[in-house]
Amino acid sequence: MMKKHKAMVNEKDRILIIDDDEDVLLAAKMLLKKHDFDVTIEKNPNKIPFLLNNYDFDVILLDMNFSKDITSGKEGFYWLSEIIERDPDAVVILITAFGNVEMAVRALKEGATDFVLKPWQNEKLIATISAAIKLKKSYKEVDNLKKAKKQLQEDSNQPFKDILGKSTGIQKVFDIIDKVAQTDANVLILGENGTGKELVARAIHQKSLRKDNVFIGVDMGAITETLFESELFGHKKGSFTDAKEDRSGRFEVANSGTLFLDEIGNLSLPLQSKLLTVLQNRQVTRIGTHKPIPIDIRLICATNMPIYEMVKNNEFRQDLLYRINTVEIHLPPLRDRQEDIPILADHFVKMYCQKYRKPLKSFAPTTIKQLQHYPWPGNIRELQHAIERAVIMSDNEVFTPEDFFFLSYNPATDDLNVNNLNLDEVEKTVIQKAISKYNGNISKAAKELGLTRASLYRRLEKHGL
Repeated sequence: MMKKHKAMVNEKDRILIIDDDEDVLLAAKMLLKKHDFDVTIEKNPNKIPFLLNNYDFDVILLDMNFSKDITSGKEGFYWLSEIIERDPDAVVILITAFGNVEMAVRALKEGATDFVLKPWQNEKLIATISAAIKLKKSYKEVDNLKKAKKQLQEDSNQPFKDILGKSTGIQKVFDIIDKVAQTDANVLILGENGTGKELVARAIHQKSLRKDNVFIGVDMGAITETLFESELFGHKKGSFTDAKEDRSGRFEVANSGTLFLDEIGNLSLPLQSKLLTVLQNRQVTRIGTHKPIPIDIRLICATNMPIYEMVKNNEFRQDLLYRINTVEIHLPPLRDRQEDIPILADHFVKMYCQKYRKPLKSFAPTTIKQLQHYPWPGNIRELQHAIERAVIMSDNEVFTPEDFFFLSYNPATDDLNVNNLNLDEVEKTVIQKAISKYNGNISKAAKELGLTRASLYRRLEKHGL
């Protein structure tokens, strides 16, 4: 119950005062409340661990001497070390009636931010606390910068940064990227699984005016309904059971940069509504707070779902679609980019031969021809995995069709032989045969299977096809 109560606390700066003298506690509380601080007082220092586990304090005022020892400050130094161990960024001001220069120096060395003598001057105490609060805020800003830098480093280590190809379809994509990149227009990327939607989003970012700032990618299909707001908008420590620290949402982390929302078609209608509100207001509010935070992002979204059919079926909000698709980019499936297959295949062979320390391999002309005529229901991702497997398994210097076992598959003459009665495996086999039968045409395969396009896409995702 304590953590739930914390979510209702307003955004005043929070002060914890720990002193065994009730008169000191009440006097300090009255003074600080006049200056609009949210004050918690406590006589018993043994309750410090409980308070720190359940609340987030901007500044802690800690008495140096309690009833066991009224002059040496040992108890104060002990509890200072306990606080710092639990929260290295805690801002602690030590207070005592028996202070000296030596004790003050030791306090600062052991992690205290400042040292105040009793009886204090009210103006000086307020000034000391105000300076400490500014320090705490700077710690939070540095922490946010570190998180953004870490995310940036992770993003920069993505293995494939280039979009390869010379086909007419991919050249049209390049043209749109060049036109839209240096604007801040919202972009919606449409395409089947494995066509390279995230690569296009990164290319737009790298050519944009925001290229020196972060690119934050979010897989909307992987975020549960309960974690949606926490992941995207952030939360305050203690605002729900697992909120053990303040956390910036993806919108905050992406501020001044680009936010890429992949698989946006998977959002439920209630979550679509929440997202639309944020995009319209250009601000987010962390869970557990009432303070809106302005955001400045470039938004790019992507989906493999039939988004316009979903709008007609009231499965996707039309106003949200208008908001996210100032410019649309349609990525062609690999089966429509046959002339790009040799380029992509060569790229993946070089990459995996280097990765697995294998001699560089090449393709026989007949192999390339068969690769070009295969429908590639999994698109570039499927081609990549097929070549990785061939590099690992083949002993040949030149790849033959036999190194790609699926090339010899002929759906027109193959009966549906199911030896494994596992329902998931049967479903996967049937879907593969339907897609191969119609050369990767999702609409025709879905009709044959008695499914909607959206349902078939979900099953493709489920089986990793």
